[in-house]
Amino acid sequence: MPDESRTVCYDQVLGIEAYHLQGVVQKFPNHFHEYYVIGFIESGGRHLWCGGQEYDISAGDLVLFNPHDCHCCAPVSGEPLDYRAVNIPPDVMCRAAREITGREQPPRFTRNLLPQSELMHALRALYDALVRDAPALEKQEAFYYLLEPLLSGCTLPPAGVEPPPAQNSQIQMLCAYMEQHYADSITLDSLVSMTDFGKSYLLRLFARQVGVSPYRYLQNIRLSRAKELLEQGVPPADAACLTGYADQSHFTHYFKEFIGLTPGQYQKIFTGNDMQKER
Repeated sequence: MPDESRTVCYDQVLGIEAYHLQGVVQKFPNHFHEYYVIGFIESGGRHLWCGGQEYDISAGDLVLFNPHDCHCCAPVSGEPLDYRAVNIPPDVMCRAAREITGREQPPRFTRNLLPQSELMHALRALYDALVRDAPALEKQEAFYYLLEPLLSGCTLPPAGVEPPPAQNSQIQMLCAYMEQHYADSITLDSLVSMTDFGKSYLLRLFARQVGVSPYRYLQNIRLSRAKELLEQGVPPADAACLTGYADQSHFTHYFKEFIGLTPGQYQKIFTGNDMQKER
């Protein structure tokens, strides 16, 4: 079994990340990202849960996640994973989508899995260009050669598929509140007081609409903000305090559960080598 490694490379030209997991056998709990993810399996396999569907993914498969797509995955037969992805911030994706499609609305992938997709070659070309810091034109071409077929073929629902139900405005308000007040002490009572719901109904509706519980949603937001602080060089103890964790041990536990690294290990990716991420 190869040694386990996780690497992140930030590209200044495109404003996106190349992400690599190698030799990983860890199970990842239900979570989401605040950016688009386009990834491919180089080797190994995973059982993936996303959007109420289950998938067995293997070498040659592409996975697509929209911002806030809740998902979790587990290894298949303990087989180590070699997974590579590009992470695209919403503003970068929306800008490119407007140029490609002419539409102003943020794009949304309607499929999470493209089995044995020929687009894997385009994604690998973009990933490799980012990692070796290819000339700007090469990276830009690879980016658009990947996005154009994806946005044309994977952002419209298949024929006969009903559009998703309208989102409840009070649940949306609670999400916005937690995104703004993630460092505060938030209780179920405080959330209920902002709505017309009872506690049980709020929990059921929130999980049905968002895909995770309110507590898990808050944890995801806190971890996302903590990652940004760590990338900027903020010490882990300070990052824990600034994002609402009672102590560093709880912060380290949750961070490793979701990210697979300790906060210190994650920070070294950005501050301990030549691939330092700049914001």
